[in-house]
Amino acid sequence: MKFSTEVTIDLPRQRVVELFDNPDNLAKWQNGLKVFEPVSGQPGMPGAKSRLLYDMGRREVEMVETITVRNLPDEFSGTYEAKGVWNEVKNFFHEAGPDKTRWVSENEFRFKGLMALMGFLMPGAFRKESLKQMVAFKQFAESEG
Repeated sequence: MKFSTEVTIDLPRQRVVELFDNPDNLAKWQNGLKVFEPVSGQPGMPGAKSRLLYDMGRREVEMVETITVRNLPDEFSGTYEAKGVWNEVKNFFHEAGPDKTRWVSENEFRFKGLMALMGFLMPGAFRKESLKQMVAFKQFAESEG
């Protein structure tokens, strides 16, 4: 399953990228994030792997992030693997005016096992959750200025 989402953030691109690129900010906008732990490689650089642990209500979800592209301020992309799910996220940051940034996120999901059924039955839920995370970052970034 592939889809694209986007938001416009009322900040200059350089400031948006600075806030996005700081791992200390992740828990400030990623709902449920409990742990962000570098595992291998230089954090934030292509090939680097990190462990993320999310509290999703009655269950915890653990995933491994692998950075694939770091070409800031234009692109920051990676893959995210959890039980039954592989997700590639390509993030692009475009100037949309002197103090505006258009963030476009291209997502591809692949599912296995029970998650394949979820992906088939509820494809809109993945797009909705991706957009929800983007809006949360927008709100965080604009509050930080």
